[in-house]
Amino acid sequence: MIIIDTLLVGGLKFVLSKIAAAVDSQLNDDSVLREELLAAQMRLELGEISDKEFAAIETDLLARLREIRERQLGTTPTAGEMRITGIEARFDDGSGDSDAEDATAER
Repeated sequence: MIIIDTLLVGGLKFVLSKIAAAVDSQLNDDSVLREELLAAQMRLELGEISDKEFAAIETDLLARLREIRERQLGTTPTAGEMRITGIEARFDDGSGDSDAEDATAER
């Protein structure tokens, strides 16, 4: 019975990991959004949509593309997140020299 439970849990884990990988790839795939933007430009040129409608579509698609790019680069901190990238320390030996030693330490 334990073997069957282990196999069942292992199988479910495998399936769920594959689903998570597929969802992640869909969320980070910008080719679909680029195709939608190109299609909207073509519809604008053919006169199927107005400039105002195209502007709304373009704004939405570009915002979504920007979100994907930020997720891929991982450079944008989330709201409320703070990063300390370095600290500056000055050494004062009490001599009154204006040329105090500077040291920078990375965290």
